[in-house]
Order: sequence, then structure tokens, then C-alpha cells
Amino acid sequence: MKNILFATAALLLLVFGACREDDLTVETTEEDPENIDMTNYPDWDDDTHSVNAELNYDVVFNQNEVLQFDITIASDDWTKMQSNLSSILGSGGNRPGERFSSTNPMFVPCTVRFNDTEWYHVGIRYKGNSSLHSSYRAGINKLSFKLDFDQFEDDYPAIKDQRFFGFKQLNLKNNFNDASLMREKVAADLFRQFGLASSQSAFCVVYVNNGNGPQYYGVYALVEEVDDTLIKTQFANGTGNLYKPDGDAASFANGTYDTEEMEIKTNEESPNYTDVKALYDAINSSLRTTDAATWRNNLEKVFNVDVFLKYLAANNVIQNWDTYGKMTHNYYLYNDPTSGLLTWIPWDNNEAFQEGKQGGALSLSMDEVGNNWPLISYIIDQPEYKATYEEYLQQFIDDVFVPATLTSTYSKYYELIKEYAYAEESGYTFIKSDGQFDSTVETLKDHVQTRNNTVNSYLQ
Repeated sequence: MKNILFATAALLLLVFGACREDDLTVETTEEDPENIDMTNYPDWDDDTHSVNAELNYDVVFNQNEVLQFDITIASDDWTKMQSNLSSILGSGGNRPGERFSSTNPMFVPCTVRFNDTEWYHVGIRYKGNSSLHSSYRAGINKLSFKLDFDQFEDDYPAIKDQRFFGFKQLNLKNNFNDASLMREKVAADLFRQFGLASSQSAFCVVYVNNGNGPQYYGVYALVEEVDDTLIKTQFANGTGNLYKPDGDAASFANGTYDTEEMEIKTNEESPNYTDVKALYDAINSSLRTTDAATWRNNLEKVFNVDVFLKYLAANNVIQNWDTYGKMTHNYYLYNDPTSGLLTWIPWDNNEAFQEGKQGGALSLSMDEVGNNWPLISYIIDQPEYKATYEEYLQQFIDDVFVPATLTSTYSKYYELIKEYAYAEESGYTFIKSDGQFDSTVETLKDHVQTRNNTVNSYLQ
């Protein structure tokens, strides 16, 4: 009898053990990103979704098509998103360039469908500064978004480190106040063609379903995130400190240094800010007026002056007014480990190619720029630097900002996005009519020749 009981008990233990083993296997399958449960995530593929996927710029920033993003957000999450945005925008930010809040809007989960493939539990939030505030106050629902493909990985560990063809984050920029829908993209491309670090971009259309069916949000500029992939692909070493200055400290004027306004985007665990403090000290040193050669030498030990002069030349030719010299934002500084120098990276170009607001864009001479913008006024006062700047002006219009080339580019983009621009709807557009879209593109073509003439006249 005892033998029978022992045999029965042993059999039960084996059966129980096998069941427990199966249970553990199921849990591991659901949570192990190397073994995705295809029942819950049927579109998951290592080449498109996993952290091991190679960056695919050809697909994500396809230059020959208008891409389409279909975004679905649960109605409850949509309500939270709108309530959060309303609470943030109510805190101020009434002037162009003024930050409405130091708090970013909240992320909520969404699904993203692209090329008949779905990405899961993707983080989405609103983004922007004065453009977000102005659009919201005007009742324009076409707002800019940031996508973060592994924002909610802690809640959904089965998709840990989810990527979009290798990209962790992407920006959907709404082409604020731009009836041509081209300024953001074309400016970024021109900077990069001139040898400057600048985000890749492409045209796309966005549909959002928040529980009431898909709504067409119009033509967006898909823009690469600087701290995600730009510094890794456009610099030999992507491990340096990256800063996004915003506020008075972004001017680097004497007495403005403030680490709270030097948002660090990489190496956040051990920030020390010694590199940006060194630039602040160098640019404001009294040696500038007593020993200019030593002042320049010290500045060049911490700041890539040549890149900055090249940027100034391109930026002033295209008349990009919402930038340094007018506004204390819209650039990054990257401490390139290869050179050890803080290097300028332009950002947010939707206000380019126009004379501008706030007193207009900077003149080519920049004589009007005061000491409250020392990276311009102190640097351009040095004859050696001004000569280099003027050489870059000539090079930019000779090699990049060429009327025939740009006219062809604008015509190509016009044909590419025309039907999508015409389809934009009231409440989701900055275009008043199809005719305005057409005429604004023609204005861009005229602008190229006008600016070339202006540069040639200035340099004579």
C-alpha cells in the first residue's frame, strides 16, 4: 500500500512540476523581448521593431514619397492628453520665443501604423514652444507630436527597447504658420548640404483616431531627433554631452549662466556642465579687449568657431529669424569627443526663408547685434572671424543656395505634396486656400534669387 501511495505522490509531483514549468514558459514568452508573443504583437519583426534593427534612413526618411502615419489613441488617454495640455498652456508663454512652461506635455500610449505594419504602446506627446501655444490659442488642432517607441517599456516589458527601423524617437512637426509646408525640411537639408550637422527630414501625412474614427491632420515634416540618432551618425563619436539651451542662459551673455537653462540630453546621470561653463567664461573674458589673440585662442579651445561662422553664414542668407541673435532657443550644443569642442547644431526651422517678425531677420553684417548676443557680436568683431564668415557667405550661395537648383527642388516638392496640401481641412491647417499654397511656393523661388543678389551686393 505504501509503495502505491509513494508512486502516486511521485506521479503527482511530476505532473505538477510539468504544469509549473509550462506556466513559467508562458510568462517568459510574454515578457522576453527576444521571444515576442505573436498573438499580442503579430507585426513584430526584428528588422523593423527590435533594438537590434539597423537604422534605415531610406525607409524612414524616404525623399521620393509622402509617408503616412496612422495613430490610434484610446479615448480616455486622449482626454488626459488634452487636459494636461490645457493645464500647461494656461501657465503663460504669450510672446514668441517665450517658454510657456518648463514642463513637457505628458506621454500617453498609442499604436502607430506605417506601411501596413503596426508598432505597439508607443509614447506620444505634444511638442513645441511658442508654435504650440500659438496654434492652440488659434484653435488649430494640427499640433506637433513627439513619438517615443519605448516610452512605455516598463508597463509592457515584452516590447522592451522597441524601435522604428532603428529609431527610438521621431518628431512630427506641424509646419507651423507655413503655407508652403516646406520651410522646416528645406532649411534642415540646406544646412546639412553645407557640411553642418542637421536633422534628416521627410514629408509625411498624419491621421489620428482618438475613438471617433481617423481624422486627417495634414502634411507634417518628419524630423530626426538630435539626441537619438543625429549625434551617432553625423559625428565620429556620439558619446559626448549634448545640450539644448533655452532661456536667458542660451544667449551666453555676461551674468546669464544658469545650468537649469542648459538642458542636458545625454549623460544625464553625471552632468557637470564644465564644458558650457568654459564657453561662457571664454566668450565673456576681458582678454577680448586687452589681448584679442589670446582670447581667440582660448575660445577656440572650447568652441568650434569655424562651424559657428559657417552656420551664421547659411542662417543669415536664408533669413531664419527665430534663432540665436533674436531668440534664446532653437539650437543644440554638442561636445564632440573627437575635437573636444562644443559644436553648434541648428534646430527648428519653420520660420526660415522670410524677413521675419520681431524686427526682422538678422542683416548680413549683423551690425545691429548687441553685446547681449556675445557669440555673434564678440566673434564677428574680430577681423579674422568676419573674413571667414564672409567667405562662407560666398561659398553658400555658390555651392548650396543656387537659384536654379532650389527652384527645381521647390517645384519637385510642390508636385509631391500638392494633393495632400489641398486636402488639408479647416481647423487642421495654416493654409487659407489652395491658391495661397501655390503662391507661397512661388515666393520661396523668388526668395532664392533675391537673397543671392543681396549677398553679392553686400560682398562687393
